Amino acid sequence: MENIFNPIKSRFKEPLIKNMCEYNELMDKFKGDYEGTWASFADEKIDWFKKYDTILDESNAPFYKWFTGGQMNVAHQCVDRHLDTKKNKAAIIFEGDNGDQQILTYRELAYEVNKTANMFKNKFDVKKGDRVVVYMPMIPEAAVVMLACAKIGAIHSIVFGGFSAEALRDRIIDAEAKLVVTADGAFRKGKPYMLKPVVDKALEEGCECVSKVCIVERNGEDIEWVAGRDYSYNELVKTESSVCAAEPMDSEDPLFLLYTSGSTGKPKGVQHSSAGYILWAQMTMEWVFDIQDNDTYWCTADIGWITGHTYIVYGPLAAGATTVMFEGVPTFPDAGRCWRMVEEYKINQFYTAPTAIRLLHKTGAHEPSKYDLSSLRILGTVGEPIDPPAWKWYYEEVGGSQCSIVDTYWQTETGGHMISPLPAATPIKPACATFPLPGIMAEIIEEDGTPVEIGEKGFMCVTKPWPSMIRTIWNDGERFKKSYFGDCKKDGQPVYFTGDGAMMSEDGYITITGRTDDVINVSGHRMGTAEVEAAVKKHDNVASVAVVGKPHEIKGEGIFAYVVLKSVPSNHNDQTADEFEVMKEINNIIKTEIGAIALCDDIAFVPDLPKTRSGKIMRRILRSIVKGEAITQDTSTLEDPSIVGKIEEIVNR
Repeated sequence: MENIFNPIKSRFKEPLIKNMCEYNELMDKFKGDYEGTWASFADEKIDWFKKYDTILDESNAPFYKWFTGGQMNVAHQCVDRHLDTKKNKAAIIFEGDNGDQQILTYRELAYEVNKTANMFKNKFDVKKGDRVVVYMPMIPEAAVVMLACAKIGAIHSIVFGGFSAEALRDRIIDAEAKLVVTADGAFRKGKPYMLKPVVDKALEEGCECVSKVCIVERNGEDIEWVAGRDYSYNELVKTESSVCAAEPMDSEDPLFLLYTSGSTGKPKGVQHSSAGYILWAQMTMEWVFDIQDNDTYWCTADIGWITGHTYIVYGPLAAGATTVMFEGVPTFPDAGRCWRMVEEYKINQFYTAPTAIRLLHKTGAHEPSKYDLSSLRILGTVGEPIDPPAWKWYYEEVGGSQCSIVDTYWQTETGGHMISPLPAATPIKPACATFPLPGIMAEIIEEDGTPVEIGEKGFMCVTKPWPSMIRTIWNDGERFKKSYFGDCKKDGQPVYFTGDGAMMSEDGYITITGRTDDVINVSGHRMGTAEVEAAVKKHDNVASVAVVGKPHEIKGEGIFAYVVLKSVPSNHNDQTADEFEVMKEINNIIKTEIGAIALCDDIAFVPDLPKTRSGKIMRRILRSIVKGEAITQDTSTLEDPSIVGKIEEIVNR
């Protein structure tokens, strides 16, 4: 019998969706009048400058359009419209790596956004439709720059501050950016690191489209200033007016581009619209995080990723919330950093990645008990399926068995959450995404649209367009259709394929089994890597794991696991024997959890996994290592680039 955790009702005062009956009623409402129900939410949530004419335009599918004819502005939706009622409320609470603190009220944020927007127009000649590439650390100016672009109708494209000069250059060129906004650098683990030199290198060739670079002076380190190109944000913004009218934007005008990783082929510029995106960002903030007027909300992501866009900046501010921005890392100066911040700021919603949860568990299992975490009401996870042991620690030790855990499933391309528990309504199964949110027609099907049997794996698809979905790939409509509407059909028509596999239980709960390109075909049986990894993590001494396929002359593919142990053998002379014993124990767990078909042929015990600074495991590198291929992926974005060589040495010895 699976454990099911019911919401602690006493923690919720006025949730928008109070129970499963209300959830089902809302789902039925969407099914009965899909467009009309979306329109009712658009009318309620968005401060329209001009009402739309058409709710959904499917005439050029899959290039869907929502709320055409309408006009609004996302910066107005996030900031200006709150000034009558929330002008003195904290909009952004910033905590720097070194403990620096800054609080911007909605009125102060409005002033900063307006001054920056005027600076863009007056000093850099940025106009509606121009692209602005943003290469910034996690500081308040990053959010201000995003909103300033939205205010004047410029299209921002944020590049994660850990990406290399080459990756930055590719994105600048593809977006044909007019302006680059960056910082001299920032702080990480108590030490300064530099961003401006990366921009200089990126602009050395092929970026003739960029005429100016605007630099936020954050860490005070010496940088090279290029005369006629480089300008100080801090100096220029001082003289600008704090009054700036919001540019009326058509509903379908692009708000931003966000590029997916370019490790396999050219990066894809995911293009999001204005009205549909901000509507769903606000709705999911309210539904999934139960945002109340006095709440303080913290998402630990970086603005360089979609999570930072939707759930640090746009979603929280559209909902009129107080959002925390954090420059540092969760384990610096120690593993209690997050919990100290929860206690100090009385944080109500905490949203992070399973990788971070496992790291905090490994480095400070008992740290949460040292702090007052009673303000927490909702704990969220994002980025990958969370394994049951991590879920259990998160629920019991961090949440005190009193908080709802929302295990959110979504993508850069979806704009916002697609499948998630509703904190006051959904009975939760650990490590299970649960149910589609109201309005999201998510189905698990075969390629021809046939529904899969209960308990069988299939393709996770969304069979109706929704307002926050990707509109196209920038300047590459054919690639957009091929990437997202080329694999699965329903009733003979292409539908949006997420690229993920999933399965459904008898009671309708959806579990994501992992990317279909992360599926290992063992003797004709498809094994989801997430499923195998979840089993391996049940071993008491496993801190983290990544599973990949390894060519096998009989089975086609075998299963290869990279395992990081919590504690290594104390007797190094007997380490091999100890590791052999652990391997047997792991395979016994897999046999019990999944079956003998999923047993690992090989296990490499490694000191760590190759992870980006945001915590994403670079499985493509691990696949290359196990296949003996040269590493062609960019390793400069890794938290510890040297780990790749260490893993290669272990695998090849």
